This record gives sequence, structure tokens and C-alpha cells, in this order.
Amino acid sequence: MAPVRDGLARGGHTDRRGRQTTVAEVLFFHLERQPLEAVLPKLIVTSLERDWRVVVQAGSQERVAALDALLWTFDEEAFLPHGVAGGDHDADQPVLLTTGPENPNGAVVRFLIDRAEPPDLKPYLRGVFLFDGHDPEAVAEARAQWKTQKAAGHDLTYWQQNPRGGWEKKA
Repeated sequence: MAPVRDGLARGGHTDRRGRQTTVAEVLFFHLERQPLEAVLPKLIVTSLERDWRVVVQAGSQERVAALDALLWTFDEEAFLPHGVAGGDHDADQPVLLTTGPENPNGAVVRFLIDRAEPPDLKPYLRGVFLFDGHDPEAVAEARAQWKTQKAAGHDLTYWQQNPRGGWEKKA
């Protein structure tokens, strides 16, 4: 993980093709078949398996508290090591839950939920927007973020759940 984190300190990182870049890969996950509580932990596990630190930015402190409880209990045989921003050991956390734009744990992946206002995503390897496909306001906000992130020059992909609950790349 050190090369990626070192790259972030210089304002860039290595993209999927091994090139130095200052743009992020930004993914949009359109949730229709499973709730956020089922999807987010799996995506975090995948990130940790890749040795990526994660920050999850929620739209409210109440959601942060709910996610804090969820990540300790979502799997009977495991838990996701994490912390809530504002603690003494934020920099040491592999996963940090927050409502703010800070990145005290040096995360390379930033998850954005509940229409949280993203910071500049250029320093990140990935920015991931998860939105409820049954909420017209959330869909409209995701479309607005798509335009904003595209204008910023990021590499965008759009993922939608199929009837079996898997993910299909749509754009």
C-alpha cells in the first residue's frame, strides 16, 4: 500500500493501467435490490482485501452511529475493524466513519452515502457513491454528482443491480 499512499501525498496515484494520475476512478452504485446495509460492508471488505484504507462519509451523525454498530455485527464470524472520526487513533484506522471531508487515516477509497457532499476526489484512488434507486431525490443527486465528477475529469463507471443481486456495469 505504501506506493499508493506515497502517491497520494504528492497529489496523485497510479491508475488501473499503472500510470501516474491525479484523477480518481469514481463509481456509482445504484441500489435497487439490496439496501446499503447489505452492500456497503461487502464493498469495504473488498477494499481491505486490496490493502486499501477506507473512509465512509455519511450524511448525518445518526447514520454514522448506525454504521458503527453494523460494521461490528454484519457477519457472525467476522467484523470490520473501524473507528468513528474524532477519536485519538483516527490515523490508525483501516476504516473511518465520518460526516466531514477530512481524511485523517490516509484512505485511498472514499465511500459517499446519504447524499454526503464529497470533497475533491482527485487525491483518492476511488470515490464511490452509493444511492437508493427507489428515492427520486437520491437519484437526481447522483445524476448531478455524475455531471460534477465528469467535469472534474474523473474516470466514471455506473453499476446497477441485476435481478439476481449481482452488479452490471451500465456506463
